[in-house]
Amino acid sequence: MHSKRLWWSLGILVALGVLFQFVPYGRAHTNPPVRQEPAWDSPATRALAVRACFDCHSNQTVWPLYAELAPFSWLVQHDVEDGRRKLNFSEWDRPQREARKAAREVGRGEMPPWYYVLMHASANLSEADKQALIRGLEATRTK
Repeated sequence: MHSKRLWWSLGILVALGVLFQFVPYGRAHTNPPVRQEPAWDSPATRALAVRACFDCHSNQTVWPLYAELAPFSWLVQHDVEDGRRKLNFSEWDRPQREARKAAREVGRGEMPPWYYVLMHASANLSEADKQALIRGLEATRTK
């Protein structure tokens, strides 16, 4: 009896997983041209931002393989669209209203998000790297 329920449940999950793949959202993996980056205070700050921020906050996103598979593709697409809209290091020629919040969010541990760090070990900054990124973002913003 339990075995039959388990197989039915598994079948339903597989069917839903297949159906999810037909949802068109989540596959617009584009990288518009880089228009202008900030005048970074140092190459080290840029390198830290690339590690921890650029996938969502630039036009230089590295799209992982799991971004092709729904429902993960939905989350990735949403995060990139939202991140680029709020702060985009590749479009520094337009107003970046969220730039002043970036260092504070890194300091609070809000950025990068915990679920991003789970899948991108290089974005897991040491405390020293985090402090260097905070100082660098502040210095870059005020340049």
